[in-house]
Amino acid sequence: MSKQTCCSQANSCMSSETTFSADDLDLSLDDKDNTASPLIVNSYSQVYLKTESERLLLVLPAEEEMVLNMPWSEVWQELKHRLQAREQSWQAGTAVSLLAKDQLLDVRQLQTIAETLSEVNLCLEKVCTSRRQTAVAAATAGYSVEQKAVDVTLNEPSEGKTQALSLADPLYLQNTVRSGVEVRHPGTVVVLGDLNPGGIIIAAGDIFIWGRLRGIAHAGAQGNRQSRILALQMEPTQLRIANVVARAPKVPPKSFESEIAYIASEGIRLSQASDFAKTHSFSEEVGGWADSPPTNNK
Repeated sequence: MSKQTCCSQANSCMSSETTFSADDLDLSLDDKDNTASPLIVNSYSQVYLKTESERLLLVLPAEEEMVLNMPWSEVWQELKHRLQAREQSWQAGTAVSLLAKDQLLDVRQLQTIAETLSEVNLCLEKVCTSRRQTAVAAATAGYSVEQKAVDVTLNEPSEGKTQALSLADPLYLQNTVRSGVEVRHPGTVVVLGDLNPGGIIIAAGDIFIWGRLRGIAHAGAQGNRQSRILALQMEPTQLRIANVVARAPKVPPKSFESEIAYIASEGIRLSQASDFAKTHSFSEEVGGWADSPPTNNK
């Protein structure tokens, strides 16, 4: 993992604020249809496989639902035997989303789950969890991640509620988010690496990329227009803050420096990150960030 450093000199087009053009790509985080089908494997209640909204889900029990005195290894072995014994009703290579709930899983355990699914021609693609440690482990292993707190739904702020919703603790990822990986988190996301083209990060809070941002970044996914996106090198496929969407300029700049994206009255704009706090303040009237009035230093 290598950090991308900023160029020491920036040309004039980078010192001024840049306006993006709007676009209408939908990045809804919630399924339209939550009707579940009958279980594919339902004879062992601890761990089971089912289809839901045309997805194949592997569901783990919450920690409090685990049978007393039943080691996790025995629970998993039981499911493994049942999966291998039954006739497969899915196509080879079908993607599986793991609903881990509050189970604490590390990279090794996730790899074991992936290998077990591979033995029956299934492919682990995504991990949904309420545990930050499990989310970090899944992202490190290269899986798409959705971390969500109980009763928190990103992208769907409740009617009549303010935008100042309670956020989860920040999610820190010490690796590059590769193409095909999607990270969803009900708080701020900090990546000590790059966001590659084809990678997606969706956060209820801010997004900080300590490297190159070349994929899709969506901050303020619960509707918070104060959220910002910062990167040491800003080359996005698309930026989105709350419900405002923008694409990168067609002609890339000749040099780069750390920049911050934010909502202004005219849409999403970019400014130098180094002096943003001194030159901008959030305006409720505007519904976005505005230039701060100059202060008189005597």
